[in-house]
Amino acid sequence: MTGGRGIRDWLSLAVIGLLGGLLSGAFGVGGGIIMVPLLIALARMNERQAASTSLVAIIPASSVGVITYLVQGHVDLIAGMIIATGAVIGAVIGSRLLHRIPLMWLRWMFIALLLVIAARLLLVAPVRGEDLELTWYVGIGYVALGLIMGIASGLFGIGGGVIAVPGLIAVFGVSDLIAKGTSLLVVIPTGIVGTLAHLRRGGVDVPAGIVVGVAATAASAPGVALALVIPPKLSGILFAVLLLLAAIQLIITAIVGRPRR
Repeated sequence: MTGGRGIRDWLSLAVIGLLGGLLSGAFGVGGGIIMVPLLIALARMNERQAASTSLVAIIPASSVGVITYLVQGHVDLIAGMIIATGAVIGAVIGSRLLHRIPLMWLRWMFIALLLVIAARLLLVAPVRGEDLELTWYVGIGYVALGLIMGIASGLFGIGGGVIAVPGLIAVFGVSDLIAKGTSLLVVIPTGIVGTLAHLRRGGVDVPAGIVVGVAATAASAPGVALALVIPPKLSGILFAVLLLLAAIQLIITAIVGRPRR
């Protein structure tokens, strides 16, 4: 519902968008990884509303981000299209699962996802300057990565980049900048499919999504500029810290917060 929102509420949504867009560009993750916890904490949405609404904002922010990375030569279009094939299918699966999994399970699954990825980022140092090498078995791996990415997108409203970036770096050993740019490319069709699926089920707060999306779009390009100057190892550490903070906030909400239906 939007009728009960005041100026402070709309400003909170804009701030959520600015933070999400900045992190989207800087880490190639779509921005949902920070927007979902903040929509829960500040906009008083439940997990389903936050997950579905964040996807609306992810689409324009990711579009601006991928264009900026593409201009700098840090997007692999072929790899992105292969990953997107699996991601689109996965997004449909994830959006259907979202409405069948109890909210408490959904919350703790999201927390576990954040902790696992944060640990992986701390253990594997990103590299810079290496290209994606495409072979038939790598192509199959990209499709599998896309499936996992799409399911996470539809289920948690995170765009899937939080899966794709660490996966491309740790599993396929590509440059952190190419991983980020290619991830944002895949986030766009994944976000569109997930958003359409949620719209059909009536779970999207469209006005809130638009406000968050406009703010996120404005901050996306500055986020990419930040990514270009941050050393890869520091980038991985900062990303891991971000995930840990988001997980801690959700753990506190799960333990002391009221159950949301």
